[in-house]
Amino acid sequence: MLIVLPPSESKSNRRRGKPVDPSTWSFPALAETRETVATHLRLVSESPTATADLGVSPGLSGEVARNLSLYTAPATPAAEVYTGVLYDALGLDSMPPSARRRANQWVVIVSALHGAVRLKDRITAYRLSMDVNLPGLGPVSSAWRPVLDDVLAPAAGREVVVDCRSSTYAAAWTPRGDVADRWVQVRVPGASHMAKHTRGLVARHLCVSGQRARTPEGLAAIVGVAFDVELTPPARPGKPAILDVLPR
Repeated sequence: MLIVLPPSESKSNRRRGKPVDPSTWSFPALAETRETVATHLRLVSESPTATADLGVSPGLSGEVARNLSLYTAPATPAAEVYTGVLYDALGLDSMPPSARRRANQWVVIVSALHGAVRLKDRITAYRLSMDVNLPGLGPVSSAWRPVLDDVLAPAAGREVVVDCRSSTYAAAWTPRGDVADRWVQVRVPGASHMAKHTRGLVARHLCVSGQRARTPEGLAAIVGVAFDVELTPPARPGKPAILDVLPR
C-alpha cells in the first residue's frame, strides 16, 4: 500500500546532530532533480527578493534563511520535520511498534524540495511550496512531474494508492496506467483544517489496522470501519476514485 501525504508548511529541526546525507534518502533515482531544485532554491534564498520569489510574507524571512543551510543544519527524520494538524493526527509516536513499521513502509511525503521522502529519511527544515515558480527553474511541480512516476509507481506495487495530498502537491504526480486504476483520492468535505486532521486520522487507521487493499472498494471497506465513507468511481480513465470521508 502507498499512502501519499503532503508536507506541512510548519517545519522543525533538531538543534544538534550531524548534517544530512542525501545518499541515504529513499528513492535515490531522484538525486539529480533534488540537487537541481536545491541549487536554485539556495540562489533564490540569497536574493533580496527571496520572500517575494518564494511567495511568502517578509515576516517569514527567518524560515527562508533555512534554505541556506540545507546541507549543514542537523539532520532530522522527516516524521519530526513535518509538523502540524495532519501529522499530529497521524500520531506516529503513539502508534504501536507494528503500526509504526507499516507507516515507515507505506507513507511517502511528496516534497517540493526532495520530490518524495519516507518518514525515516533524515532531512532539514526548508521553505518551498510546490506551486512556486523558481527563477531559473520554473514551476517546481513541473520539475518533479517527469521523474516521480518512475519511483512512486513501483512503491505502490499491486495495491492502492491512498492519495491524501492537497491539489498543490497533486500537481507533481499523476499515477498512470494500471496504477491509476488503483488510485483513490481521499476527500473530506468542509474546512481545510478538518480535512488535514481527517486525512491524518485515515492514514493512522490504515497503519494501525494493518489491512491492505488492492482495489478502491477494498480500501473503502477498511476505512469504513472507523469513518463514514462514500466511494465515487473515477470520472474517466486516468482519474482517481474519490473516497469521501467524515469522522463519526
